[in-house]
Amino acid sequence: MHKPQPAARHAQRAQQHWKTGVAHGKVQRWPAAVCEFARATTLAPLESIYWLNLARAHARLERYAAAADAARKSFDLDRSCVLAARLLAECMFKQYRYAVAVTCFEQLDPAAPRDHDLLAAHGVALLHSDRLRDAIAVFFRALALKIDNPLVHYHMGLAFKDLNMKVEAAECFRTAVTLDDGGVRILALALLVQESRQACQWEQLADDTRALRQAASTLHDAAGGGLLSPFAFLAVDCTPAEQLSVGRWRATVLGDAMPRLPALPKQRAPGRIRLGYLSSDFYNHATAMLMAELLERRDASRFEVFLYSHSRDDGSALRARVMAACDHFVDVTNLGNAATSERIRADGIDILVDLKGHTRDSRFELLAARPAPVQVSWLGFPGTTGADYVDYVIGDAVVTPLAHAAHFSEKIAQMPCSYQPNDRQRARPASPGRAACGLPEDALVLCCFNQSYKLSPEVLDAWARVMRSAPGGILWMLAWNPQAEANLLRELAQRGVAASRVVFAPKLLLDAHLARLRCADLFLDTWPCNAHTTASEALWMGVPVLTLPGATFASRVAASLLRACELDELVCDSADAYVATAVALASERGRLRALQRHLDDKRLALPLFDTDRYARDYEALLLRMADRAAQGLPPAHLEASQSAI
Repeated sequence: MHKPQPAARHAQRAQQHWKTGVAHGKVQRWPAAVCEFARATTLAPLESIYWLNLARAHARLERYAAAADAARKSFDLDRSCVLAARLLAECMFKQYRYAVAVTCFEQLDPAAPRDHDLLAAHGVALLHSDRLRDAIAVFFRALALKIDNPLVHYHMGLAFKDLNMKVEAAECFRTAVTLDDGGVRILALALLVQESRQACQWEQLADDTRALRQAASTLHDAAGGGLLSPFAFLAVDCTPAEQLSVGRWRATVLGDAMPRLPALPKQRAPGRIRLGYLSSDFYNHATAMLMAELLERRDASRFEVFLYSHSRDDGSALRARVMAACDHFVDVTNLGNAATSERIRADGIDILVDLKGHTRDSRFELLAARPAPVQVSWLGFPGTTGADYVDYVIGDAVVTPLAHAAHFSEKIAQMPCSYQPNDRQRARPASPGRAACGLPEDALVLCCFNQSYKLSPEVLDAWARVMRSAPGGILWMLAWNPQAEANLLRELAQRGVAASRVVFAPKLLLDAHLARLRCADLFLDTWPCNAHTTASEALWMGVPVLTLPGATFASRVAASLLRACELDELVCDSADAYVATAVALASERGRLRALQRHLDDKRLALPLFDTDRYARDYEALLLRMADRAAQGLPPAHLEASQSAI
């Protein structure tokens, strides 16, 4: 009898292993399926289908690196295999390697069929790779095949949003709202409200905001609703309870998808406290600007500092500065969440501080793996995270009074002065002069350099009352986009303020912006989302800030900063008081000058700008957290103690 040749025998055995693997897969026995498919690929390494099935089995076990390797082999063997390209791209998504995912789609044989789902995924990969116009083009191709997919309209809206094309973005989001009644609708509503605020397009804002708040109250019924970011609610006039509810749902959905690490040992290793910071903002960004000197002023004998960065290197002096100020700078940009949490655990971090919360490019969910015994939210997100895997939120007696504890999922840890650190090394440049800024020399200049989404009809009502009572006043605002400028001028005209009394300032680099701040007499804050870093910049340059705090963290930040500058008189308790104080300062220039001199003359002695004092107070607060953990005690509210200096 003729015996099969070795190659034929290998092929037969490979096919049998493959069939057995398929049988295991049908009953969800994925580990066994992996073994069988791996044997098939060993015997027949040039069969694309075997590698594809091995990749699928690994993916089902959430072994995305192994799945990617197998999918890559399958795709390299057959560039016409749509399934291999799609699976490889999905594995890249899981590892945040969006540019590689784009390459997968672009390497697919041009003759291979591209259905709606493939084009939609390709568009998302382009979107996350910042190839925004390419993403829009691919989304249009996807919609040509299926016009009524709300998720594609939503993603296309994100691309238009990032291109600062507010009208087009809002149109996409509104279309998604009309096409969906579940999770996509909620996501689109949130961004529709945000884009309307960015453009100061307020005609439907009240109705859209009510719809968003109503939708948020039923998040648990909406598939995909857990993707709704609590950040969308910071500038919305809602209650702290609503913010907590949205935060809890978001944190739960994120946390449930994150595998937990083994339990931590009860005793920490001897030596310095290992303090980790997690952020994508270790570059020329407000967070790095605020905390750079704090890192430099740390007590290196007690704290060993690790920065876990998942951001681009912009080559800036600030990036180099924060890198030099820590003991270990760990780039986790290309590590997935599971691998990053394992790295943090392996480094023996005692306290992990998340600097992002529910903001863009956050990897907040990896905290759900519990990589550190003490986990803290600070600085980047002004509110509760809603996460039961975050132990503390660092605030102060103003932004996080203990009376508000019921609205925080975390235990409150209070700084003695303001929660916000500041950098005394930043520039304090000379004024360029009002003429260079397009401002009248003798006018009362009332400025606001907040982002346009923080403006509202109620804020403009108050400002218009001030302007009508101060006939020589000029309103000086940041130019964010032409549509917002046109809409603001129209809204102000309806309130009796002529366009000739409004000056829009272009966006400038930080030093030039700080210099021009000296041309302002008074900074008018917004509510319910205040100026944060923008307010401390104004105070640094000697410009008093007038604010109206509310009930939420984000609405109380400016009040915290003013308290740390010994300027409590500029914290108002109502819109009427806000207007009255602004009008009084406009008519009593001597009082206004006295406030400016207070900031100029006492600046470095004020608690807000005393970085040495802040560093000692901050470290004392961290030590209180560490001490409780070392004693086996659960987290507890840590009320502000007397300053260390």
